[in-house]
Formats: sequence, C-alpha cells, structure tokens
Amino acid sequence: MFQTFLLAFFMATDGEGALARLVQEALERNPEILAARKQLESARQRPAQAASLPDPMLWVGYTSIGGPLPGQGLGREPMARAGFMASQTLPAPGKRGLRRLIALEEAGAAGQQYQAVQVSVVARLKAAWYELEHAHAMLDVLARNRALLDRLFQLASARYQAGQGSQKELIEAQARLTLLEAKQASLEQLRRRSEAEINALLARPLETEVPRPADAEPREALSSLDELYERARLWSPIVAAQRHAVRRTELAVQLARKEGAPDLTIAAGYSNMGGMPPMFEARVELPLPFFTRARQRAAVAEQAHSAEAARRSYQATGNSLLFRIKDEWLAGSAAWRLLRIYSTTLVPQTALALEAALAAYEAGRGGFSDVLEQARAMLDAEENYHTALRDYHVALVRLEELTGADLTGEE
Repeated sequence: MFQTFLLAFFMATDGEGALARLVQEALERNPEILAARKQLESARQRPAQAASLPDPMLWVGYTSIGGPLPGQGLGREPMARAGFMASQTLPAPGKRGLRRLIALEEAGAAGQQYQAVQVSVVARLKAAWYELEHAHAMLDVLARNRALLDRLFQLASARYQAGQGSQKELIEAQARLTLLEAKQASLEQLRRRSEAEINALLARPLETEVPRPADAEPREALSSLDELYERARLWSPIVAAQRHAVRRTELAVQLARKEGAPDLTIAAGYSNMGGMPPMFEARVELPLPFFTRARQRAAVAEQAHSAEAARRSYQATGNSLLFRIKDEWLAGSAAWRLLRIYSTTLVPQTALALEAALAAYEAGRGGFSDVLEQARAMLDAEENYHTALRDYHVALVRLEELTGADLTGEE
C-alpha cells in the first residue's frame, strides 16, 4: 500500500511516464529497500516472543538407598523413590505486557525506517533523472552552438580567403570550438554517470540503456512553508521513527520499575515409593530481592536518561527537518525566479542580439568578435537556464523526500 502511495507522490513529469516506471522498478528491486523490508519483517516477530512465558521445567529422577542403581531400596526405605516434578515461572503482573509494547514500538520504528529507505531511494533516483535531463539538454545546447560556430568558421574562412578577414578570427572561432568540445566531454561524463547511478539504484547492469527524459515545461509547484511544515510533521517517517523511539524508552522506564517485582515459580511433583503410599509435592518459589535494589535503581535511572535523550533527539530531528525544508524551499524559490528571468527575458534578448550580430556580420557591417561575444552570451544564458531548471527540480525532489508533498507530479 505504501508503494502505491509513493508512486502517487513520485510520478514522472514526462508524458510517457518513464520515470514512474523506474520508480516502480526501484521499489521492487532496490537492495536497500529489500533489506529494510526484511528488517521490518524481522522486527514484527519480536512482540510474540517478548510476550511469551518462560519455558516450563521438567525434572525426572530417582533416589536410591543401598546402591546407585534405580529402584534400590524402593518400597523398603522411606527415602527411596522415583518420580518427576514440573515447574513454571510466572513473571510479575505487567512485565510481559510492557515487553510486548516495547517490541511493538521497535517494530513501528522499523516500519518507519523502511518507509524512509523507500523515500530516500526514490528521491536519489529522481535527482539522478533530473541530472540526466540536464546533461541531455545541455548537450543539445552545445550542439546548436557548435553548428553556429561551424557556420561562423566557414564564413570567416571565406572572408579570409577573399582578403576581407583576418587570421585572428579563424583562431578565435577554433578556440571556441575547442572549449565546446571540453564542455561536451564533461557533460558526456555527467550523462554516463547519471545513467549508471539510475541503473545501480535499480539493481541493473550499469550499462543498461536508460530512456532520455522528455522535455517538459516547468511549472510552479512550491507550496507555502507552513503547509510543508505541517505535512512533514504528519508524514515524515524519520520523525515518526523518533516518536516510536520516545515511546519505547518511556515504556522501558516502566519496565525497569517493574523489574523490582519478583517473579513467581510454582512447582508440583509425584514420586513412586514402591509398596508405600505415593508422595506428592508442591511448592512456590519467590526470590528475595535483598541484593537487587541498587541494581534496579541504577537500571531505572539508566532508562530515565535514555528516555530524556530520546526526547531531545526527537526535538533535534524536528528542528533539523524544519531547517532543511526551509533551506530547500528557499533554493527552489530562487531557482524558480531565475527560471522566469532567463526564460522570459535573458534567453530571448540574447537570441535577438545574436541574430542581429550575425546578420550584421554576414552583411559586412559587423565585427567577428561581436558575433562570438553574442554567441558566448547566448550559451551562458541557456546554460544558466538549464542549471536553474535542474536546481529547481532537485529542490522539489528533496522537499518531497522531507514532507511527502506531491510537487513534481502532473496536476
């Protein structure tokens, strides 16, 4: 059921749903998730163990008079006998119930840890997906810029051969082409790394082909900070696990106090006396806690300190979560503002300036350096736009991980 919940919150932004399929595959195959699931299943077996009674004891034996063999003296000597005795220890009232509740809290914490692992794996998968999207988009930008520079290089060569240009223009164009090749090599490395990370999270061979993310128009998806804070308080598995830890330590304090109550052992037995009447025996064993008071006081103090530590840790986790939410919210808000600036103003303006400079150069009215400068400005504007887009998506993914809000899915 939680996997369905995750899919609802981590749907793909592309029309074909490639990311959603990858998320589903990760939930089914990722080794971290599978290990956490087994740890949860293991923790669920503990409450029954904690609530069970100690095993009963059975004693079988004989007492011989006049020799070591069984039955010697039986029926003639009053002390000779053969029989058995059974005993059962009964913990003091409340101990078993507290132990079961403690185990249930541990199982609850394991369940929250399992959910936290699922959320973490999905968030890492989505972050790698958006890194891959960024790499592909930037490679396209470089390809367009390279085509432009190749065109400029041909124009400069033609003008140089006609005696209208200088060798400096050819050198500048070639230098820009070399810089583009260096950027392309770096982006190819990022693309291959992102694909390998996705495959590793899916437990697939690292060279498995990963579909290219489809281009999508970004949309404003940030919720208010107060709404994100409230969702995190209600949903965050890390905070929920801390709550289970607090309740567990509080129950452990109660159990430590209960440990001072002595456990009761009852026993009953039967002995065959030969020709004499049989012997029946019953007894109750009650420990005398003469030497355990100091140990119990120390145990109670230990658990009280652990409970206070758990409460402080819960508070620290909540404070850290709120800070991380605000930090990612601020990063996402800044990235969104940059996106709007670049998409509505800087990219269109630099494109127009580049078109004008190129037209002037082709008509013989402009300089080659002006075209190169406008081409560099256009490349920088597009690179900054795609970087802001990646940062925006990554901030949304991290906010989803922290709060469970649906920020990257389709409306």
